[in-house]
Amino acid sequence: MFSEENYNHYVNADLETWLLEVKTPPRILGRIAHGIQDKINSWIPEKIHQAIAVAVENMVKAVLFGSEWIKPSPDKSMILYHREEKIRNRIKWYRNAASAEGGLTGAGGILLGLADFPAFLTLKMKMLFDIAAWYGFDTKSYQERLFLLFVFQLSFSNQHRRNDLIGLIENWEMYVYDLPADLDQFDWKTFQLDYRDYMDLAKLAQLIPIIGAPVGAIANYKLTAHLGRFAMNCYRLRVLKK
Repeated sequence: MFSEENYNHYVNADLETWLLEVKTPPRILGRIAHGIQDKINSWIPEKIHQAIAVAVENMVKAVLFGSEWIKPSPDKSMILYHREEKIRNRIKWYRNAASAEGGLTGAGGILLGLADFPAFLTLKMKMLFDIAAWYGFDTKSYQERLFLLFVFQLSFSNQHRRNDLIGLIENWEMYVYDLPADLDQFDWKTFQLDYRDYMDLAKLAQLIPIIGAPVGAIANYKLTAHLGRFAMNCYRLRVLKK
């Protein structure tokens, strides 16, 4: 077991490693893939983009403002090691639940595969609420829910977008009052494009008969773990500044 001082050293080192990863300049293959995605998106009529953006917006808003999911912050005297022990256990629980859900919907063909989108989105957003609470942040606050949204976007964006978003996450207290006054002003089209482009290949493969179940289980498992890691480090940035 770590002492509190040693654990804080470990957290700082882990955080620095993650920041280097997030701030890496886009690689050639990444830039090519991003260019292809942009080209494909340009072929899709604007009405379809808007329809998808509205659907994603409504789903995310329903989760963000679902008061039954808002948990009280834990005892603030709890040391970081114990907080993160609880958080890792919650991430494991959500990771396993998402994997089971992805396997089930993947085995059900196209119709159930399409149902995976809102179900998996809900699980991921619910996990962010739990992580925020364990780090001691009050998710009743609009600003904290907006932070959840940016953590989600950072996690499921290409490298170019991550380089744009990480500065906002690192300096949240500086930017928070200049951000959209309400969620209707949030850039939902960019949000859904980032999210959809990041997950396209995995989610399309999930719709294929026979291989859909294992692909869905593995994809949801990895994507949930990925979001959990990003969320922990985003909140560490704020906790360590305090």
